[in-house]
Amino acid sequence: MGDGQYGVDREVVRRMAREIKDVVDSGVQVAIVIGGGNIFRGMAKAAEGMDRATADYMGMLATVMNALAVQDALEHLGLPTRVLSALHIEQVAEPYIRRRAIRHLEKGRVVIFGAGTGNPFFTTDTAASLRAVEINAELVLKGTKVDGVYTDDPVTHPEAMRYRELSYTQVLEQNLQVMDATAITLCRDNDMPIIVFSINKSGALMRVMRGEEEGTSVRREIA
Repeated sequence: MGDGQYGVDREVVRRMAREIKDVVDSGVQVAIVIGGGNIFRGMAKAAEGMDRATADYMGMLATVMNALAVQDALEHLGLPTRVLSALHIEQVAEPYIRRRAIRHLEKGRVVIFGAGTGNPFFTTDTAASLRAVEINAELVLKGTKVDGVYTDDPVTHPEAMRYRELSYTQVLEQNLQVMDATAITLCRDNDMPIIVFSINKSGALMRVMRGEEEGTSVRREIA
């Protein structure tokens, strides 16, 4: 949403698309899970007092809108892209089928997973972990507003220190706000490493791909 309070900032989407293209051009297969907070914030007042499941379905639809925006930006750069939705909206997105998603990746297409898991009460973080495990991904990247996981909120506590590495257990025991507990547990149980980095830092995505020090790594127990 860029500097706006909600909505889609086309320049932000184009910048993200360029960074994704650089990674795809380097030979990496890329699948994306997108949240819907930038759109749902604009509906937050209307959702007050609403049934939780209904509000979650509205949020899932918001992720599909974001997925279509990113698909458009990627295709303008010449990248073949497919949106796969956990909710059936065949007019705008393919239904999510695991084998189909893997086949798209094998053919060099960028895959965007929309509508979370398709179930209320689950976050897009959990959707990202689930899809990563399902498609046998090597790594989950969590793009955020900050460049990693800190000992405290770096905005309100400038003295906060950034962790370079964490174990899944440390994240859960210290209640660090990396991803929700369900997502972390799913990654832990399937030995799926996570790197948390800033989506707003130019070139950060490619630096992560090159194995350079960027963000915070969350992985199996540290000896």
